[in-house]
Amino acid sequence: MSDVTTTDLYEVTMALSYVREGMDRPATFSLFVRGLPPGRGFLVSAGLEPALDYLSGFRVTRADVRRFAAALDRDPEALEPLLGLAFEGEVRGVPEGRVVHAGEPLLEVTAPLPEAQLVETYLLSLVSHQTAVASKAARCVLAAGGHPVVDFSLRRTHGPQAGFQAARTAGLVGFAGTSNVAAATRLGLPASGTMAHSYVEAFPDEEAAFRAFARAHPGPVTFLVDTYDTERGVAVAARVLRDLHRGAGCGVRLDSGDLDALSRRTRELLDAAGLPEVRIVVSGGLDEYGVDALVRAGAPVDVYAVGTKVGTSADAPYLDSAYKLVEYDGRPVMKLSSAKVTAPGRKQVFRTPGGPDVLALRDEPRPDGAEPLLRTVMRGGRRLGPPDDLASAHARFVRDVTALPAAARRMRDPEPPVPQVSPRLAALTEGVRERLVEQAKAAGGSR
Repeated sequence: MSDVTTTDLYEVTMALSYVREGMDRPATFSLFVRGLPPGRGFLVSAGLEPALDYLSGFRVTRADVRRFAAALDRDPEALEPLLGLAFEGEVRGVPEGRVVHAGEPLLEVTAPLPEAQLVETYLLSLVSHQTAVASKAARCVLAAGGHPVVDFSLRRTHGPQAGFQAARTAGLVGFAGTSNVAAATRLGLPASGTMAHSYVEAFPDEEAAFRAFARAHPGPVTFLVDTYDTERGVAVAARVLRDLHRGAGCGVRLDSGDLDALSRRTRELLDAAGLPEVRIVVSGGLDEYGVDALVRAGAPVDVYAVGTKVGTSADAPYLDSAYKLVEYDGRPVMKLSSAKVTAPGRKQVFRTPGGPDVLALRDEPRPDGAEPLLRTVMRGGRRLGPPDDLASAHARFVRDVTALPAAARRMRDPEPPVPQVSPRLAALTEGVRERLVEQAKAAGGSR
């Protein structure tokens, strides 16, 4: 089924009405996050590249028209005005990997109104989910303090596509690998995995399981040692590794229990067996809070494997994101609803080292020493350059997150930076608000 029909029904009904009314002048929509979830001091921009892929191929076909008509229980002929509609607009976006804050546009879409409206749902879904997971994964990287973190989330994410996006965004912020074979092979990420408890249970005992696994895999192996008794499992793993002269690159994995105490005892047993190079991998319900606790305690853990809580961003599984019309046919517009007020006009975000971000109008001059975050990445429905890569996105992330105040990077009770609003944007916002209020009064008085 076409991605065009992966949308909310009201996008179709509005687009059809716009086409029938001849409302096809340029419209600018701004996609942003209203407020950060609790426990977040920053967000990491993600999802722009998949969004550009989607827009590049967006075209309403006859099959799409038939599906729209079926959803509305109408004759396909009534939806014919949408046939052939393609995205031919401009996109300005914050490159993936950049740190962003509440209220700052992640992207702005300018296109004929029906086009810009019909792509709303898909763009919100792509960008919101990937930004949420990237931000969670970024905190795991910070918590690990330089230790490798790997993604084990696929089996618990909200569907295979979400699992792929989780692996991708984890790679973007610097995870050392993923268990997701499709993501690893398509994106060039290191594949990482061990074995399941069921594998150990399928053999008469742990030693038989470990030896069979080592026979099948001549390179470095990691044995899961807590199927029965953890200390005994570590001792068996050490004996097998020593007998087979395997050590460098190999590891043992702890998946349950008191990971701090067990990792210390495991390290003692491995060192006593003459295997100081064998790594300890821990998993089992970890996220940045669990990783942070182990690192702060000085647990001798070499690799952290995170899954469910990170792949679903369990403590903040959604973002309060919005895709709002800010200009139509050159006329700035805004929403006045309580707690959901939007600022009008096309925008830019300026970032100055050591200072707060400034949310400004697009055509404002750049302040001295400031860097604009939004870049024009698509015009006329076509990319302006080759697709970005994860390595470049990761480099941007490292640069931005290093420049954040320490309070924003804290695991507990972070303090998110608050962008300033430029005087010109503030004046425009007030002017549009006053105009809308006066129009509402005039309309009320004419009844």
